[in-house]
Amino acid sequence: MANPTAAMLVIGDEILSGRTRDANMHYLAGELAEAGITLAEVRIVADERDAIVAAVRALAAGYDTVFTSGGIGPTHDDITADCMAAAFHQSIDVRDDARAILQAHYDKAGTELNEARLRMARIPAGATLIENPVSSAPGFKIENVHVMAGVPSVFKAMVASVLPTLTGGAPLISRTLTVHRGEGDIAGPFGVLAQEYPGLSMGSYPFQKDGKYGANLVVRGQDAALLDEAMVKLAEAFA
Repeated sequence: MANPTAAMLVIGDEILSGRTRDANMHYLAGELAEAGITLAEVRIVADERDAIVAAVRALAAGYDTVFTSGGIGPTHDDITADCMAAAFHQSIDVRDDARAILQAHYDKAGTELNEARLRMARIPAGATLIENPVSSAPGFKIENVHVMAGVPSVFKAMVASVLPTLTGGAPLISRTLTVHRGEGDIAGPFGVLAQEYPGLSMGSYPFQKDGKYGANLVVRGQDAALLDEAMVKLAEAFA
């Protein structure tokens, strides 16, 4: 049986402009692989309502689970929550449960829960909250979409909250063989092996070091014995 599938929607002008390097995709991919959930697609969209709404609808319809990151903070350009409500035809306002979490957090810090911070308590009516043990402001789940912060430390904490609630499959195992030859020499034998093992995923990732060419040949799959068998043949082919 195939593993469950997932997609990720990264939201934010700062990612597309190059001002911020996205670390959340790399982290999520690793966590999902260990959980046996296939991350099959990642999209990055600007802070534009129509783009966010269209993207989340398409991903929610195409995959078992969707994760979003970014755009749920206190500033005027944090529009993700409103877009999620629009995408799933739900109303949105400050929710008492989210407000209580923020109030307790800011009371403890001796800081005012002002109008800007209260924006983080605006949650679609039908959503369930996702715990944020780092900075308290919650994420939320709406249908099969998990809406989470873009700040990496908060994103990681929210992923840790969400993963135990998901049904996974067989973890994806990866093996690597480094070959110090050009891809033109590697392609033939590597392609033959890939045909011999259609149940495994094989990829070549070239590099150049000290003026010499090479490649990391990566084999992935869920059957450890089959992976080991393929790696023995791979090593023999390039001995």
